[in-house]
Parts: sequence; structure tokens; C-alpha cells
Amino acid sequence: MGGSFRLQGALLTVWFAASFGVVFFANDLQVIVNGWPLGYWFAAQGSVFIFIAIVALFAWLANKRDKAGAVIDPLYEAYKGRLHRKFALYVVCLLLFLAALALAEKWGLKKSWVGATFLIATVSLYAAIGIYGRTSDAAEYYVAGRNVPALYNGMATAADWMSAASFISMAGGLYLQGFSGTPAQPGGLVYVLGWTGGFCLLALLVAPYLRKLDLYTVPDYFGLRYGGRGPRMIAALSAVMCSFTYVVAQIYGVGLIASRLTGVQFEIGILLGLGGVLVCSFLGGMRAVTWTQVTQYVVLILAFLIPVSWLAYQQLGNPLAPFVYGQQLPKITALEQQLLASPAELEVTHEYARRARDYEVKLQNVEAALDHDRKDLRERIRLLNERHADESVVVLARRELAALPKDQVSARERWSHAMQENQERAKPLGGMPTHVKPFAGDPAGSAEEQQAFELTRRNFLALMFCLMVGTVGLPHLLTRFFTTRTVAEARTSVAWSLFFIALLYISAPALAVLVKFEVMSHLVGQNIDSLPAWIAQWAKVDPTLISVGDVNGDHILQFSELKLGADIVMLVTPELGGMPYVVSGLVAAGGLAAALSTADGLLLTIGNALAHDFFFRGENDQAGAVRRVMLSKFALLVVALVAAYTAAQRPADILYLVSASFSLAGAAFVPAMVLGVFWHRATALAATAGMVTGLGLTIYYIAINSIQVRAALGLTGSGLWFGILPVSAGVFGISAGTAVIVLVSLLSHPAASHEKPATLPDAIRL
Repeated sequence: MGGSFRLQGALLTVWFAASFGVVFFANDLQVIVNGWPLGYWFAAQGSVFIFIAIVALFAWLANKRDKAGAVIDPLYEAYKGRLHRKFALYVVCLLLFLAALALAEKWGLKKSWVGATFLIATVSLYAAIGIYGRTSDAAEYYVAGRNVPALYNGMATAADWMSAASFISMAGGLYLQGFSGTPAQPGGLVYVLGWTGGFCLLALLVAPYLRKLDLYTVPDYFGLRYGGRGPRMIAALSAVMCSFTYVVAQIYGVGLIASRLTGVQFEIGILLGLGGVLVCSFLGGMRAVTWTQVTQYVVLILAFLIPVSWLAYQQLGNPLAPFVYGQQLPKITALEQQLLASPAELEVTHEYARRARDYEVKLQNVEAALDHDRKDLRERIRLLNERHADESVVVLARRELAALPKDQVSARERWSHAMQENQERAKPLGGMPTHVKPFAGDPAGSAEEQQAFELTRRNFLALMFCLMVGTVGLPHLLTRFFTTRTVAEARTSVAWSLFFIALLYISAPALAVLVKFEVMSHLVGQNIDSLPAWIAQWAKVDPTLISVGDVNGDHILQFSELKLGADIVMLVTPELGGMPYVVSGLVAAGGLAAALSTADGLLLTIGNALAHDFFFRGENDQAGAVRRVMLSKFALLVVALVAAYTAAQRPADILYLVSASFSLAGAAFVPAMVLGVFWHRATALAATAGMVTGLGLTIYYIAINSIQVRAALGLTGSGLWFGILPVSAGVFGISAGTAVIVLVSLLSHPAASHEKPATLPDAIRL
């Protein structure tokens, strides 16, 4: 066992150097190697390669040790052979389907029919698998009978993991935030590092140990390790909370894509996609979800790699985008410098600054400003009626009056948001940082620049920490490793998962760079009246996704006049690059697959937590198991409808919702989970106290720093601790939860501190 701990310690040291070490010294790693800034290359892909090597090496060495004397099961090998043949047939049929649609489009098939065909075909496929995989057996419903080979579990895990945030929003976040984001919004390459580096912790510290216990759900672990109902109930409640936050983001993505594919309203799009989710997870549980996710992975990875490869070939003559897009980085830097010196761009930023000042004046006396706006609009409408103005002009003025805030509270909230948005867009490049620069400010500059540098780097590190630790705690991800046949396959499955995930994650930075070059060099400078039709079409789906305004009145599109949301960059890539519409349909189908696959796993996790964990009383009879499965299905249906209603309100952008759920998961689960595995002394009382403290502190920090809460409580100034933004609230929750568990465990009675349930296998080596 000592050798195993030494191996884990050595690999964790390499992991820390490849993540936190590289980021901390990123500003010093600006040497150019083969055209790439070294720090950027490590953050965008070099560290990911190291993470894959860490997980694969650990799985190989640990499995080599465990397989001494192991007997090969010929029936299981034959089963895997049949799966390989079926999977190969599916991939061939999918490629033939894409080729047939491309030919049909070439021969005149309408775009609306192409989109509808993608939607109907893919959702029907997922529904068919759900119906075929229907079951009421507890082991099949909760963990797919623990019979999923490592390769396919890796694909299913990758699809489960690569949600709408990964597929739709990550490339957009990289487009908007460059390397590291801004002092007000950390991001950029932190998502690549955080969402891959977390798999090292998952492989080394959690997944194999939990698989040894033959669990059904993550809260099962807390009930088994600590005993009693307290830790289990808190774990179940936490699983519902963080999974619900996550699933709302996925259903929002489902509505966004389904409405674009079919042309229906956003809310109807949500219901269309939700039907596909429910058929899979409701009927067949993990058994159906697993094989649905395998098929969805192939769709989403093709949907991502084809456009980015197409753009790379178009711009650079080489389709291997992750390895060649570095050639565009110096070109983007040169274009950024041109835009920074452009007189037309300066006119736009000055106009945004003027608008921000107007809102600032209004906020000084909200009641008087709101009353003035109402009187002004009413007088304008009266004058228009007297002059018998065109009815469309009068209607527009009336709509403007109706759109005014109804009261002072809503006016303050709306105007505060508008002021902040205009202040942000009044900055150079519309508030976007230069793409390659590691952090804002300058460590060798003025005191203000040094502070901006430290703050940006600190928030980057904090968010990366939350994403990595949150990965370890996400219940829907952990449950996937309960489905493998053995512990060895669970380790191998983590390695396959990271490999399949990395195919997209090293391509997302490439896509962001290629799209930014396309926008800066070809879209910017066009006459606004002759802009491509897809801009207006996407604006109809949701105006927050994309907007264009002739701010300086020259009828020419300036870079700062184009606003792209993070959730739109990937979806418009085919149209931006002039690709056939069949590629647009494939991208939308891929985004739908990403959202549906994750929503399946999340809804299953929530339903199981509500039914299996909240109502579990220790009964293990067949009738009790069937009752819990049926209750899980009912709970899943109710939660899906509530989540759909919440998503229809458009609560926040996908990336923020998902990032917040990582903080919640990390604070709620990880300290008690990891200490429970590696420290005998951890007690049930300590775990309960630590989980409540960590989760409560995280929720408090997110809530107290929201604009709505601060406005309602009349709070002024910044509520940030050490300048850490609320998306990284898990930093405080995880730290506080760990400290409380250690302190309470040490203060507990010595005899009680060594108690553990007799049913806990000694193989976990607590």
C-alpha cells in the first residue's frame, strides 16, 4: 500500500505543477516555441496531454498490480466483441446518414427540412434506445447492471460530462475572454484546465475507492462510511441542489438549439427536447442512459470536429486545427492592435461611455428619473398622435413606454445592469481582453496595474481550483464509474473518459481563435445593411445571444458594435465559415446531444437522490427495490418539469450556471468524501458539520454578491472576500468544510472517532 501512496503522491505533484504551477508563472512563460507562446500552449493543450498521461499511467500500473492471477471471462470478452460490431455499424450508418443529407441539400432540400430531419432522427434514435432499454430492475436502473466495458463507459462519461457548457459555451467563453478573462470575469483557458485536471483527482483519490463499495448512488457512500441518516440526507440534498442548477443550464441549451432547428418558440423547443430526455432516463434509468450517451458522444464529437477542421483547412490549408491554429495567434494580435488604434472604434467606445454616464445619473435619483421617462414618452406619444404620424412609429413609442420598469426596485436593477454593460463595452475591444495575454494589468507597471494582474491571476487560480475539485464531487459523474464490471475497469474508464473529453477540449481553443480571426478579418468592416442573414435569425431566437448596433452612425460594423454571447459562437461557426447548412444542422444536433446526454444523467441523479436516498430505510428486499425505482421515475418526471419551467425564465448564461454548480458540488461532497477514504479518524458528526458549513458558506457567498440580493438589502460597495468572484465561492466552502471536519474529528471522543460501520469493506483501506 505504501508504494501505491508514493505513486499517487508523485503523480499529484506532476498534476499540481502542470496546472497551478504553469498558471502561476504563465506571465513568465512568454517565450515563443515553434510559433506558440509557451504559457498559452501549456494552458490550451500541453497540460491536458500531461493529465491524460497521469491518469493512464496510474490505471496501467494499478491494474497491472491488481491483475496478478486474474482469470479472463470468455463470456464477457464475447459480449465486448458483439458491442464493438454494433458500435462500428452505428458509426457507419451515421456517416451514411450525413452524406445522404448533404446530397439532399445539394439537390435542393430546404434548410428547414434539413434541421427538422436532424432533430427528428436524433431524438427518435435516443428515444428508441430508451424504450429498448426500459427496466424496473434496481441494479439495471441505478448502475446499468455493472456490466459496461471501460471503453464504452468512457464514451458515455464523456457525453455525460461534455454538457451544453462544454459544447456550446466553452469556445464562446474562450472567444470572449482570451487566455484568462478580465478582473470582473475570470475564464478563458481556465475551463480547459479545470475540467480536465479534475479527472486526475477523480482517478487518484475517489473513483476506484467508491467503485469497491458496490454503491448505487453517491449518498450511499456517506451512509455506508459514516453511518446514520445525517450525512446521507445532507449528501442527497446537496446532490439535488447542485444537479438541479446544472440541469437547468442543459435544458436551456436544449430549448435554444431545438428552437433554432425547427423555428418554434424557445419554450416549445424546451418541451420538444425534454421529451427525448424523459424517454431515456424515465424508462430505462442508467441502462438506457448509458447506451444513449454512447451514441450521443459520436454525434457531438463529429459535430464539433467537422466545423473546426473545416475552418482550419479554409484558413490554414490543414484540417488538424489543434496543432496548426497557433499560426493565427500573431495575426489576431496584429488585428487587435489595429482595432485599438482605429478612430471609428474610439467613437463607439466613447458613445458607450456616454450611455453609461446617463444611467449613472439616473441611478442617483431613481424615482425622479423613472417619472421623467414616463412623462417624456407620454408627451412624445401625444405629439405623434397630433401630427398623425405613421402608426408603426406610434406603436414603437407605446412599446417603449410599456417596457419601462414598473417600480423603483426593477428600475434600479435594470439600470444598474445597463450601466455596467455599457461601462464594459466602453473599454477597448468592447471589453474583451487581448487574446494571448495571460492576465490583466502588468506585474511591472503602476500600482493599479499590479493590482489588476494579481486579482486576475488570483481569480483564475480560484476558479480552476473550484472546477477541479467540483469535478470530483459531481454525483452524476461519479455514478458513471459505478457501472463498470471491476475496480480495474473503473480506473481504465477514467482514462478513456479523459481521452474522449480531450478530443473536444483541445479543439475548443482552436475554434475560438479561428472564429475570432474570421470575425475580425471578414465580418468587421462590412456595411450593416448587408450583414449575413444568420445574424438576424439568431437574434430572433434570443436577442442576448447576438446583437448589432450602428452606435457611431457610419453604417459600417465596428468590432465593438457586434456583441456575441458565449452561447452562440459555436452554433454560428458553420454559417460564419460559409459551410453547407447540413453542417449547421449537425452542429445543432451535436449541441442537442451534449445537452440531452448530461440532462439524462442529472435528472437520473436527482430522481435517485429523492427516492433511493431520502426514503431509504435499509430494506433490501425485491419489493422495496422495485418501489424505490418507481418512486425514482416519478420524482424524475416532476423535477424535469420544474427544471423546464426554470430554464424558460432564462436565469443566466449556461457557463455561469454550470460553473456555480461545481462550487456547490465541491463544497458539499469532496472534503467529507476524500477524508472519509483516506483518514480513519473522520467521524459522522464531523462530516455532517463540514458538509453543512461548506455548502452553507458557498451558497451565502454566491447569494450575497448577486445584484438582486444586494439591491434588496440595500448593500453598497463590494461584498467580495480577497477579491474572489462569486463563481469561485467554492474556494471558501471547500476550505471551511475541510477545516471543520478535521477540527471536529480531532475534538471527538477517541473511541467514537474510530467507529465505522461493520459493512464497510476493509478493501477500501480506511
